Amino acid sequence: MEIKQPLIYDLDFETLESQLKALGQPGFRAKQIWTALYQTFRVSPDEITTLPKDFREKLNQSYSFKALDPVKTIESKDGRTIKTLYKLNDGNYIEAVLMYYDERRTLCISSQSGCGIGCSFCATGQMGFRRNLSSGEIVAQVLYFARMLDGMGDHVTNVVVMGMGEPFQNYDNVITAINRLNDPRAFGLGARRFTISTVGLVPKIIQFADEGYQYNLAISLHTVDDTLRSKLIPINKKYPVDELISACRYYVHKTSRRITFEYALIQGVNDSVEDALALAKKISGMICHVNLIPLNPTKKFGEQATSADQAQVFCDTLEAHNISCTVRLRRGIEIQAGCGQLATEGESN
Repeated sequence: MEIKQPLIYDLDFETLESQLKALGQPGFRAKQIWTALYQTFRVSPDEITTLPKDFREKLNQSYSFKALDPVKTIESKDGRTIKTLYKLNDGNYIEAVLMYYDERRTLCISSQSGCGIGCSFCATGQMGFRRNLSSGEIVAQVLYFARMLDGMGDHVTNVVVMGMGEPFQNYDNVITAINRLNDPRAFGLGARRFTISTVGLVPKIIQFADEGYQYNLAISLHTVDDTLRSKLIPINKKYPVDELISACRYYVHKTSRRITFEYALIQGVNDSVEDALALAKKISGMICHVNLIPLNPTKKFGEQATSADQAQVFCDTLEAHNISCTVRLRRGIEIQAGCGQLATEGESN
């Protein structure tokens, strides 16, 4: 039976250091490897020329350095959005997106292959759940784009865990990955440059608040009407709106940090002034911001996006009730890289 090599990106610094010492290597080897992987974006021991040749060969034998195989990349017409399809080592697929803004280079990364939540308007939810990603597979998505940007004299500025999957269903691996990307010894991206988006797994929101992380939290809310939300997001039946909002208030109280509500505007479904007033009432007094996102099209959801004019009316209504709000730019729609559009088609290729 073949023994699978451990993925080196799954190891924290202390574990790597301990394993290298067991191989008879001096303590500084771990730092050399860490710097090469996370700061100069080397992808194999052969590229880490600071290491002796015989040790590079030993590393090749002991660890896997390949978490993702990029099989397809699509760029939007304006060149501001790039989506990459990756094949994982077990044959599953995921997608990640790079978005260029004025000064920001934001990555939207995946936490699962597929998703089991089943949100009706989301392409990933429509494809079903495959499996959780390991921490190293999550990290590797960031390093892939970091290496690409570094080659152009540029760098990653923000990471949002809003791609395929429900991050809080893979809580431990997501937090481990972000901790490593935040670690100054590794990738070193500031804590407030990360955002984790959840549909509202209440126990995990409470845990996240209690653990005191400085990473940003976003909630995919989309309506405060329980009947409608349960149709759009079935897990609302388990964690209804009032319970979710209570957990959000707990998070804000515990951390003194602003929370973001993501709200996909669907024409004639959740975009009326009455809907905006209900939302404003429900989240009144909370340190929060609402991101309004005109619905992005998916194959199995027949509704349409709210018009730009109605989106602005919705936003103005919230702001009139002292709720901070923006209508988010729709990005990467023609390459199906927009919010809710990620769904790998690699299985049929």
